[in-house]
Amino acid sequence: MHREIHHWHSPRLDKNMEVAVYGHNGFALLMFPTAAADYLEYERFGVIEAMAPFIDAGKVKIFSINSINNESWLNPRMHPRHKAIRHQQFNGYVSEEVVPFIHTHCRGHTSIITTGASFGALHGANTLFRRPDLIDGCIAMSGCYDLKDYTDGYWDEDVYFNSPIDYLPNLNDAHQLDLLRAKKHIHFVSGQGNYEKPSSSEDIGRILASKGIPHEIDLWGADVNHDWPWWRKMLPHYLGGKF
Repeated sequence: MHREIHHWHSPRLDKNMEVAVYGHNGFALLMFPTAAADYLEYERFGVIEAMAPFIDAGKVKIFSINSINNESWLNPRMHPRHKAIRHQQFNGYVSEEVVPFIHTHCRGHTSIITTGASFGALHGANTLFRRPDLIDGCIAMSGCYDLKDYTDGYWDEDVYFNSPIDYLPNLNDAHQLDLLRAKKHIHFVSGQGNYEKPSSSEDIGRILASKGIPHEIDLWGADVNHDWPWWRKMLPHYLGGKF
């Protein structure tokens, strides 16, 4: 498997940010880490290895980025307003730095699908819904799509516009809706076992249905827990059967 590590000093985040790239061809899969983890998390927990057949066959090229969740919503020492500001800076890093890097690395415009598990699922879905002009779909695993679950009661405009469960019901921009309605790959998958919250996927599904946005809500069994062994199965399942 071809593997590269890239990094640059992000002007939006004012820090060095790494990106792990796996593969040589195919559509781009942009991976967001869980919780406060880093760009090598999916490699350490065997998800990259589980996807090796698709990577080596040139079906997908993976771009796994760093998180700054421990500098925003998961940092108990920060003021909530500063957390929101940092979160917005991360959004800018993804759309204005990572996305152009992906197109450059792929030597031209390429389809980008976001993915992630747990908090990474929220980031992946939110990136699609906020920027359907840049992102072509998502595979969101075991996520909660209500940012308020992470804000300890804090609420402001930046929380609202990064909490899909809140802003999607009020999304009425015709152009943005048309872009989302044209997507072929909006997948929300969750287990129904320990520490999973399948109702979150069902809630987002009802909102998308009300907006006429094609999507799939895929609930796995009561034995499927919020844990890596299942995410190692979920992602290859979608790459093998849906793409």
